[in-house]
Amino acid sequence: MTISNNKEFSSSDIELALDRISDEIATNHRDTAELFLVGIAEGGVPMARRLASKISKKLDRKILHGVVDVSFHRDDIGSKPIPKISSPTEIPEIVDGGTCVLVDDVIHTGRSTRAALNELFDQGRLRRIELAVLVDRGNRKLPIQPDYVGFAEDISNNQEVTVEMDSNDSTRDNIQITAK
Repeated sequence: MTISNNKEFSSSDIELALDRISDEIATNHRDTAELFLVGIAEGGVPMARRLASKISKKLDRKILHGVVDVSFHRDDIGSKPIPKISSPTEIPEIVDGGTCVLVDDVIHTGRSTRAALNELFDQGRLRRIELAVLVDRGNRKLPIQPDYVGFAEDISNNQEVTVEMDSNDSTRDNIQITAK
């Protein structure tokens, strides 16, 4: 089914989704010592920060978080210029043997996730990697599926998803699905 009308998710919808995702991650990793979250720059960074904070409270221990820049692992690097890096890769030093939850705001084809996996493996050998996304819009081109999903929507290629997550004020968060 394709959504023909515009759709919007409010800040309270997003907060509930983040609570649910953080609950699932905390439950699955209660005993995982070297757990950390990494947001795919740019969209996944505020979400990773917020999830790490929520999981830290649930597990009563600090959960580290970082950023992974996928610019140099994009498969369209030959046809598109490399964007200015505003969030270079910065990940916790527990990569080797650690468990990473890779975080992004939207998953579509799977190409950004593949690029993020390549960047993570350039940093070291992880024990396990899981994927958390706020919006799964379907239409995958690669065999990559998220482990944790806030909203699963069947969104056509004639539509776009815009996610706004404010690092300082969650009441300003918003997701809009609109026609291109």
